[in-house]
Amino acid sequence: MITYRLATCDDAEGKGYVHYQSWMETYTGLMDQRILDSRSLEKCVKLARNFPENTWIAQDGNQVVGFSCFIDSPDQDLQNTGEVKALYVLKSHQKQGIGKQLMEKAMTSLSQFSKISVWVLSSNQNAIDFYHRMGFQKDGISKDVNIASFGSIHEIRMIKMK
Repeated sequence: MITYRLATCDDAEGKGYVHYQSWMETYTGLMDQRILDSRSLEKCVKLARNFPENTWIAQDGNQVVGFSCFIDSPDQDLQNTGEVKALYVLKSHQKQGIGKQLMEKAMTSLSQFSKISVWVLSSNQNAIDFYHRMGFQKDGISKDVNIASFGSIHEIRMIKMK
């Protein structure tokens, strides 16, 4: 049975593992392999330990299998907007509605905003399709994000109006 709750500092190992593993499962072939090779489980756990707040966790028993993170949007061109900063589910637990539940929980946590944004890898059509089903539309804004000294990724922004 999948349960959902807000994360605590004690979830760093599980959240970090999901972050690391889901990148390997999802982004292989969608971005420069050197970017993926530069990542490590230890770095992801450290990031999770440093930023436990504003995170919903999905658990299958005692195992963290997914998470979503939400923030006030830092985009200067958006007013009164929240952002779903991250949404990751282990491949073994995809297609079970977990991502949808995590997304809905993040959006509910951002209910004070009139809009919600997400940034998505432009080559990740599965994610783009998922966000479309959740009511998001491309707004025509994109950016290149430097991930490692040798590579960047291209992301597009999608917006959901309330």
